[in-house]
Amino acid sequence: MRSPSLDGDHHVHSTFSDDAVSTPAENLAAAQAVGLRTIRMVDHVRVSTTYVPEFLAAVRALPAVDGLTVLTGVEAKILDASGAVDAPPEVLASLGAPHGPDRVLLADHQVPGPDGPWSPRSTRERIEAGLDPADVVEMLVTATIRAMHAVGRAQLAHPFSILPKIGLTEAAVPDELLDALAVAAVETGTPVEVNEKWHCPRTHVTGRLRAAGVLLVASTDAHQAADVGSYDWVRG
Repeated sequence: MRSPSLDGDHHVHSTFSDDAVSTPAENLAAAQAVGLRTIRMVDHVRVSTTYVPEFLAAVRALPAVDGLTVLTGVEAKILDASGAVDAPPEVLASLGAPHGPDRVLLADHQVPGPDGPWSPRSTRERIEAGLDPADVVEMLVTATIRAMHAVGRAQLAHPFSILPKIGLTEAAVPDELLDALAVAAVETGTPVEVNEKWHCPRTHVTGRLRAAGVLLVASTDAHQAADVGSYDWVRG
């Protein structure tokens, strides 16, 4: 597989996320201005989120732009070691349907522990108390694989972005776990982001995934229109 094409941005947030400042229309205009061919509009959800139909309606009401494909998604964290996802069940059930988003972006905002999500701070405290970092990494990758299989239509958002927050690097992920992740991504048709905002995953991981046939897609994780399709780290 080739490196991710930079004429797409597969993770762009709008004002439906409480930490973003640009509307879907502004993001569309930005994508057109920089010559993108694909944009995936995405916003954060939790199990309790109710705005998804409104978000999808707003995106679908945007004017068509020649040569630009507009995709949709919701971003949700992996909740626990079972692979449960923090998104409304009805949204997960509608993935890929005419009335639903195209994909759910699985995010490692926290470590999916056996008893629920662990914050970076609580994970560091567990490691300082004697928890083997290798067990944390295995738990993270295994939960991600389970989530991919459970939802069926996923995209991995900024994979391994949690590691620096808990004092680890991607070097802590053994090749056998990367290979297991790659097998699951290929089996489920799950694209994996190369993420500009979080600078992940890095060369060894992307090379291993690419060699296994995983589809890599570029994303900015933009929270303002000025960042849509703007690549520096990914380009390098």
